[in-house]
Amino acid sequence: MTHRHGAAQPDAVAHHTVDEVPEPARHGCTRDLFTLGFGTHIAPLALVTGAMAVQVFHQPLWSGVLAVLVGQLLGGVFMAPHRAPGPQFGLPQLIRSRARSGSLGALPGVVLAAALYVTFFAAHLVLAGKSLHVLTPGLPVGAGILLGAAGSALLCLIGHRLIHALNKVAAVVLGLGLVAGLALAVTHGLPGDFFTRGGFTFAGWLAIVSLSALWQPALAPYAADRSRALPGTVRTTTTFWATYGGACLGSLLPFLAGAAVAPACPGPDTGAGIGGAAGSFGPVLLVLFLFSVLHHNALNLYRAVQATLTIGQTLRTHWRPRPRVRGAVSALVLACGPALALGLAGDFVTRFADLVLVLLAALVPWAAINLVDFSLLRHGSQDPDELCDPDDAPYRRFDPVALGSYVLGIAVQIPFLAGDLYTGPPAAHFGGADLSWLVGPAVTAPLYFLWARSRLRRCEGGAVLGMREQAARILDPLRPLYPEDVRGFADTR
Repeated sequence: MTHRHGAAQPDAVAHHTVDEVPEPARHGCTRDLFTLGFGTHIAPLALVTGAMAVQVFHQPLWSGVLAVLVGQLLGGVFMAPHRAPGPQFGLPQLIRSRARSGSLGALPGVVLAAALYVTFFAAHLVLAGKSLHVLTPGLPVGAGILLGAAGSALLCLIGHRLIHALNKVAAVVLGLGLVAGLALAVTHGLPGDFFTRGGFTFAGWLAIVSLSALWQPALAPYAADRSRALPGTVRTTTTFWATYGGACLGSLLPFLAGAAVAPACPGPDTGAGIGGAAGSFGPVLLVLFLFSVLHHNALNLYRAVQATLTIGQTLRTHWRPRPRVRGAVSALVLACGPALALGLAGDFVTRFADLVLVLLAALVPWAAINLVDFSLLRHGSQDPDELCDPDDAPYRRFDPVALGSYVLGIAVQIPFLAGDLYTGPPAAHFGGADLSWLVGPAVTAPLYFLWARSRLRRCEGGAVLGMREQAARILDPLRPLYPEDVRGFADTR
């Protein structure tokens, strides 16, 4: 592979978009993963999603807060392990998935990831357009959407270094803005039914848990985008906990703020509602909100472009995109983003939730297969050169075991989906709560593990760990937390 031992690139513009980051170009420390996870997840869109606990599912404040907390802690378990091996390989997560599905079999996951991030990009454009419209009422929402797209494109074209630098600023800006806005909203007076509005239902509570939990795996396809640029000596357990802590804490703040402020908002626009409830500080808060939207949308656009480039790199494995190509692909995504944003703007919350739930139903089995294969079957052993050059690799063009498990994983989720377009019978029985994210991994993970392990033993003579060693490997990230007698068990190899 031509880039593996290349020299470091000092430029601000990103060069290793979909190929391996060479060791001389690695930089940063695990603390950066915490700040990145915090800054990436403390997103304006999370604020809107958290408000759905009250606005859509009509839960009381305590129920919404509890559901958000449970969902985030569960969802982080699905997301953080995807970032943990990044320093070991220096490759994007979507490239590493070739070890599971084959060099061409990984293509569906790449396409779905691109669609997911285009959706997030469009959703943030809606928020940008509405924020600009509130700040300048004479500006139509559609024009605000186009201005937001232009600002995000400029940041994206420069590359990930500028985006991650702005990420640290945006995390502080939005975090302080949310705290200040909530404090001012309280001092201006809360509605009399602030703590008693709504009524607890298990179906509504479970639906909020689902939305909150799915927020974390949504970033799994590119969870390793930053960690792959860290030095190869960084420990996997360190990256896991830095990622888990930053991502969960970053998501909890806007989710809880959205759930808490929704009863005080006069309308469905949560961002504008917080600005209105904050009184004279409202315009300042909306400007901070808009800044955070543009930063997060640059990140979404960067990921969407990276996923689209990965499609081309999957079809032509030796191709490396130049800056002009990245600019052209960015323009293509920019053409799709505003068009989708204009379609979402009318009934934003409902349409966005339905679209994301469908896309995540296809990505959750993919994430489960990746984690099982890397952690329990290959035991963290993959060659980056082989993943990027399948002509010389042991990985097939199409892996029937992984693809079969993936298709079955999607199929078993269909009856448990819930949305305006379709609600399966089991989901309807639980009052319309989407349960697909629980069923998908529960079926896909053991199915793929048993099927792939059988093939390894039968065809390749691969050494597979027993159940005791598997349990020890699973417990490794938790080593700082459990007592000495359990550590002795976990050290058994």
